[in-house]
Amino acid sequence: MSLNMFYFLSHWAITSLSLWAASYVFSGLKFANVSALIISALLLGFANAIVRPLLVILTLPLTVLTLGIFLLVINALMILLVSSLVSGFMVSGFWTAFFASIFVSVLSFLIGLFALDK
Repeated sequence: MSLNMFYFLSHWAITSLSLWAASYVFSGLKFANVSALIISALLLGFANAIVRPLLVILTLPLTVLTLGIFLLVINALMILLVSSLVSGFMVSGFWTAFFASIFVSVLSFLIGLFALDK
């Protein structure tokens, strides 16, 4: 297995673990089953790789005006987008997605810091 594939699968597992933990911390974030969790983590990775950069470019003036705080809104929108695409993934509202995106980002970073030693 190539090194790139290893890092892809590692990040996918870390995102899945972070989303699973977030579903226990935030009552408005629910997964119907494990497959919904795994598919949500995969789609969140794709959304962050493809859609998020486009949104960042389109909202650059607003992001600069808010000193980068608007990026948190974009992260929440990515979670809402994924929840609208995956039938077994439910998010109760924007603020749940907002705080869950912060939680998932921080937890993924910390797990990746200790698990993936480059």
